[in-house]
Amino acid sequence: MTTENSDQPDTAQTAPTTKSRASQTMKPFTAAKKLGVHLPATPQEFQDAPVTREQFADLQSDPPEWLVELRRTGPHPRPEVARKLGITISGLARGGVEDALTTDEIQALLEEMPFWLSQERYNLAQVRDEEIRIRQRDEERAAKRAAEGE
Repeated sequence: MTTENSDQPDTAQTAPTTKSRASQTMKPFTAAKKLGVHLPATPQEFQDAPVTREQFADLQSDPPEWLVELRRTGPHPRPEVARKLGITISGLARGGVEDALTTDEIQALLEEMPFWLSQERYNLAQVRDEEIRIRQRDEERAAKRAAEGE
């Protein structure tokens, strides 16, 4: 234990990082989520082992064929399905979509355009328009306050 007046440096604060330090890892679920893929559709060896930060960076920069194919054809996780359909994840639930969908299934839904999907797309567009209106209103108010303060 060191004290503030000690001539000895505190080794806990000054010790250089070495290769013996364990590399940070993430659970396969987290890695799949960050990669935008559905974990059960990934290879078993990906599902069974933690992913290091270095492995994750390699997967992002130079994706293996299984990852490229999975991103292209699916099945896609719910956030990705919602994005491709132009709706929210809550909209998926309201529409009764509870499972991961393939690219072909998403395309079929877009071509069929059931009422619930068109309604959810409309609702999301309305929400985004309102967010823009509020942002512009707030910017105008801030500009007005700044002008009055000068």
